[in-house]
Amino acid sequence: MNEPAKRARHYKELLLKEIQQIIIGKEEPISLLIMAVFSGGHVLLDDLPGSGKTTLIKALSLALSCQFRRIQFTPDLLPSDILGMTVFNQKSGDFFLRKGPVFTNILLADEINRAIPRTQSALLEAMEEHQATIDGESLPLPSPFFVMATQNPVERESTFPLPAAQMDRFFIRMSLGYPSQEEEEQMLEQLGNSIPFASIHPVLSPDELTAVFQEIEQVHVSPAVRQYIVHLVHATRNHPRLETGASPRASKALFQGGRAWAAMEGRDFVTPDDIKAIAIPVLGHRVTLNSQARFSGVSAETIIAQILDTVPVS
Repeated sequence: MNEPAKRARHYKELLLKEIQQIIIGKEEPISLLIMAVFSGGHVLLDDLPGSGKTTLIKALSLALSCQFRRIQFTPDLLPSDILGMTVFNQKSGDFFLRKGPVFTNILLADEINRAIPRTQSALLEAMEEHQATIDGESLPLPSPFFVMATQNPVERESTFPLPAAQMDRFFIRMSLGYPSQEEEEQMLEQLGNSIPFASIHPVLSPDELTAVFQEIEQVHVSPAVRQYIVHLVHATRNHPRLETGASPRASKALFQGGRAWAAMEGRDFVTPDDIKAIAIPVLGHRVTLNSQARFSGVSAETIIAQILDTVPVS
């Protein structure tokens, strides 16, 4: 195990320990979240109300000692409420730039599908280029920068589904799900009616996280694993129950996510099992079911799992 892989694994274990003080259990989804962070990717938490989505993101921001801002998305939210605007100062007679909450390290877009499409699209440039344009002036966002968005999968009234172009910009889509009976009993015993955010200690600084990004870039991906990634993505484009398959951005996400997952396991090389471990959260939201699949009740995740079973490892 080389030193960069040791550090990535060490940081993963420290982050897990801090976050699990508040989010009881849930090691697999928390590990997926850490993988996305180590990959520099944005995250969509698609889960039921009260499942701990917002609590998880706030706990992560504290453990990363990152600046954290939260926006409650509503139908009356405007793009300027996210990006900022130029404001006239009557006392000085000058205009000045008032930056919006997007200028942060971790932006929690709470219930993102409640905002109108025009407002949702205000995040597209920020998510892709890590910059925001206000009145024609492009301004860089702080580094690192992540959008952590939440939405409720069962509520459809007064919501606006995210367009495919925006879904594709999320590195993974994940959920925490309900806790087990044992986890829920432990939650009541340890936490009661309070959330002890003060107990979380910083594990990484933004500069140290940037160093982790650079170290993960050194993790080796063999030609055989690269070929396996391409075969998986192309299988989604030719599947009879998928109307649209995954984009080239999905291939890049599997490539980078595989590196991060391998490093978190303490290795400096990627295996096909690393790709399989992250494939469903990376690919599931990037494909579109056809009408036959929708009517039969098949989920995108089920189809991705079938593809993983059928595509051979080189």
